[in-house]
Amino acid sequence: MADESLTITDNRTQKTYTVPIEKGTVRAMDLRQIKTGPDDFGLMTYDPAFMNTASCKSAITYLDGDAGILRYRGYPIEQLAENCTFLEVAYLLLHGELPTETELEKWNSEIMYHSLIHENVKSFMGGFHYDAHPMGILMSTVAALATFYPESRNIHDPASRRLQTVRLVGKMPTLAAFAYRHRLGMPYIYPDPDLGYTRNYMNMLWKRTEPKYAANDVLARALEVLFILHADHEQNCSTSTMRAVGSSTADPYATAAAAIAALSGPLHGGANEEVLHMLHLIGEKQNIPAYIQSVKDGKHKLMGFGHRVYKNYDPRARIIKQVASEVFEVTGRNPKIDIALELEKIALSDEYFIKRKLYPNVDFYSGIIYEAMGFNPDQFTVLFGIPRTVGWLAQWQEMLQDPEQKIARPRQVYIGPDSRDFVPMWQRGKTQTVNA
Repeated sequence: MADESLTITDNRTQKTYTVPIEKGTVRAMDLRQIKTGPDDFGLMTYDPAFMNTASCKSAITYLDGDAGILRYRGYPIEQLAENCTFLEVAYLLLHGELPTETELEKWNSEIMYHSLIHENVKSFMGGFHYDAHPMGILMSTVAALATFYPESRNIHDPASRRLQTVRLVGKMPTLAAFAYRHRLGMPYIYPDPDLGYTRNYMNMLWKRTEPKYAANDVLARALEVLFILHADHEQNCSTSTMRAVGSSTADPYATAAAAIAALSGPLHGGANEEVLHMLHLIGEKQNIPAYIQSVKDGKHKLMGFGHRVYKNYDPRARIIKQVASEVFEVTGRNPKIDIALELEKIALSDEYFIKRKLYPNVDFYSGIIYEAMGFNPDQFTVLFGIPRTVGWLAQWQEMLQDPEQKIARPRQVYIGPDSRDFVPMWQRGKTQTVNA
């Protein structure tokens, strides 16, 4: 094998440097030795939005965007979605291995035991306005949990970390369901541990006056698969936020609340809702060519197509497309799916989109499925946040145990004024000279 190093010649000084290469990367700190003189800070990299910068080493999720591959702990997402329950995958992400039957049974019981929330949390949630967005309620309430569990600040205690992890995974569906029912002015439904994770969530959302809520098997399994597909996705915006805030050694509830805040943006967790808006705007299949032209003209965006990482068909989108057909057999066909299928067909055959490697991503079909299942659009991002909590916590734990990690503190390239003298109030507004 060739020498795993990079030779750099600084044309400013004609000096040559050798920098080690490890797993296709060079350490940014190795570039600091490249200086023009003793007073030079040293070379830095400039990478807005971290387009080509690795901030950590992780053993959790493998993603190959060019090949369209997604694996959790080495297992292909297709196999996990077909064969596992969500809590089984959650165990895998958090513990590194798939559970045995005994381990899974204990894990399920433990999570469901912690699905109950303190009664005072209900009072806290009741203070929100009736039309408060569920994501705002979820974000605030998760942050407030730190005041109920002050021991959560002991983040370097493995036992405490595990307890807070179980609490968050268990309580997230309850908080999400309560936020949903609060907006509708409906009484809260307490968790039913006998129903399991996803069926219990559906019960807390939709139970009315019936003695026992019975979720449709197909819809319950569809939600299970959607949760699995959203459980983790490498160093995305909310996950990197979880790591950055967690690096300050903040408690896991405040840290998760920050991740929820990042997820709430329409360019991240709110993307599937934007797809529905787009399909509604298109209205009919015959309007698709005109809309596509408006995308090319820069007037609209093709929501649900393209991805920062995937330059191939998102493997999750393939799975969701199949789930959609199964859901529609129960709910009836959502008319938006016909527009979506035709839009996908046209876009994938258009040179404009082919050249730009714009393929459907997970958000393109998920919103259509959620709507068919009975979820309101403002609930879509919450549905993303429930399973992603597992990924956030797995990444948070990994970060805390990584000896190379320190508090996140990026550098900047200063482009403001050079040193200049203070101007008294009576002189301001007159011509001021900036020392350039």
